[in-house]
Amino acid sequence: MLGERIRKLRKQKKMTLEALAGEALTKGMLSLIENNKANPSMESLTYIAQQLGVEVTDLLEEVSSQELRGVLEKAEKIFNQDSEEVNDKYTQLIALIEPYAGSLANGYESARLLDIYSRSLYIKKKDGWHKLLDKAAQMYDQMNLTSRRSSLGIFRSKVKFIAHDYAESLDIHLSERCKIEATHAYIDPMTRLSLDYHEAALYFAVGDTESATRVMNDAITFSKENRIFYLIDDLYRLAAGYAMMSKDIVKKAYYTQKLKQYEEFADDINSKWFCELIHIDSLISDEHEYAKAIEWIDQVLLNEEKPVDYQPYFLLERGRALYGLGQFSEALHYLSQIRIPSILHHPFDLSIFYIADSYMALCHLEQKDVKAATHFAEIAVKNFDPLPDTSYKDFSQATYERIKMAKPAEA
Repeated sequence: MLGERIRKLRKQKKMTLEALAGEALTKGMLSLIENNKANPSMESLTYIAQQLGVEVTDLLEEVSSQELRGVLEKAEKIFNQDSEEVNDKYTQLIALIEPYAGSLANGYESARLLDIYSRSLYIKKKDGWHKLLDKAAQMYDQMNLTSRRSSLGIFRSKVKFIAHDYAESLDIHLSERCKIEATHAYIDPMTRLSLDYHEAALYFAVGDTESATRVMNDAITFSKENRIFYLIDDLYRLAAGYAMMSKDIVKKAYYTQKLKQYEEFADDINSKWFCELIHIDSLISDEHEYAKAIEWIDQVLLNEEKPVDYQPYFLLERGRALYGLGQFSEALHYLSQIRIPSILHHPFDLSIFYIADSYMALCHLEQKDVKAATHFAEIAVKNFDPLPDTSYKDFSQATYERIKMAKPAEA
């Protein structure tokens, strides 16, 4: 109610009835207005708004833009913190925004709060987030906020990507991009690169390497020509990852060198550990220098800035190197410790870890335990089945066929 909003703002400003009434209103009349027993004229309402330092529309709206700005400021602070720093931040965000959800009608604050609220509802597996996300998207379109609108499109696509429905994820991304480009006359460079990167990654995910390579290379060229380094490291990692999957030694070396240059330029820790990982993979896969690979892994893990997020990758590489050295029990010890990080969903990342089961199968085969070898070989083939064809998938299938051949003779 109008009177309640006036009283709330007055108390927030620490103003008395006399101070707010000033010379234009009596204390009694203002009290009647605050208690909804009298309706102020437009002239009186304008005066009250001036006294409170707000717009008349703030008094007429159910929730003032000033109040929404305050809520959004709190929401952004929680939303942008790491989950480790905030206990159950999405539950906090839902509790903060929910009382205002029905009043979010227009303006940037409303759109952004609906944006954050819908994402939080999705993460907490609550119903209703789709419609709220659609509403936020429409509001961003109306305000021509291309970057925010594109972020929602990418998020909608990621929902299917996380569910490993890569084809549907790509369809949604292409559809969203088409809508954005039809509605927004100008796509800023960073938004274009963000759309390109996710499009390339999704094309790779469905096995359309021709389209993926085209979009990826166009994005890299665009970045270079415009001297925009936003997402350039992600694009190089994507390119290097594809080179690993396809066993293209030349391109793997080329993009690794590009990443090293970026890491030196930007002092980027993720690029540093990724380059280390590719180097170790090359020692194992291309040069068969297994002992040297283990020495390199030990050096990496002794670094004061230990690559916690990359730890499972280095466990895998150590297991592969030990297998190459014929130390099968030791290899199984490290391979059995691997847990695929829950944040990984791209077939490239999953393939790297799924291959661990094939190596475990080979270790058991060398130890004459054909039953265990068959078990792990079958797990690898089953995991790889829905993923696009890569050298890693071929390796898992070849391992399975080898163990099937060995089974009758050794069972």
